[in-house]
Amino acid sequence: MSHQTPSAALASAAPTTARRLLRSAGMSLLFALLLWAAAAAGRIPIPGTPVGITLQTFVLMLAALSLDWREASGAVVLYLLAGAAGLPVFSGGMSTLALVGPSAGFLFGFLPGVIVASLLKGKARGTGARGTGARGYWLTAARYFGASLVGCVVIVYAFGVSIQAMLTHVPLSAVALASLGFAGGDLLKAVVASAAVSGLSSRIARDAK
Repeated sequence: MSHQTPSAALASAAPTTARRLLRSAGMSLLFALLLWAAAAAGRIPIPGTPVGITLQTFVLMLAALSLDWREASGAVVLYLLAGAAGLPVFSGGMSTLALVGPSAGFLFGFLPGVIVASLLKGKARGTGARGTGARGYWLTAARYFGASLVGCVVIVYAFGVSIQAMLTHVPLSAVALASLGFAGGDLLKAVVASAAVSGLSSRIARDAK
């Protein structure tokens, strides 16, 4: 019977920890780049508001549902820091000025929004006593949809609308009404993101058995 010394156990655990940290950093960087790509893809203007529709909230939902809250928040922090450093990563090719413009609230809302959504999603139940097959998929999808809705829509909108109203001196009710133009698209994004990620989670769970 062999016993590892504490130093030997630490030495054997070090490569695993390093790989895990490297993977987490890589996933954060990947989703930061995806947020940049979603902004670069262009936006659809909404009458009554200077903020347009982009795919960024969809990427935010995918990050929240696919990563843990540290990795997801790391992606948003990297993205915001890139813009603050002067890189044209925000919608319309903007950089630092976007962080003090009408869309600033939505950008800053990304961080608390992705953290809350990632924490609310819980763990996938693709297999198990009460979550096998189709039932498990739909339970997970419903939970993921709720998490996306609360974190990446309600919280992001709360930051975006309130800060836009403050910066533009437009009544909060008017900004909120104009921002309803985003709601339909974001609901659809939440449905697609939750369905896709819950399906992937269920498949991984089945393959791991």
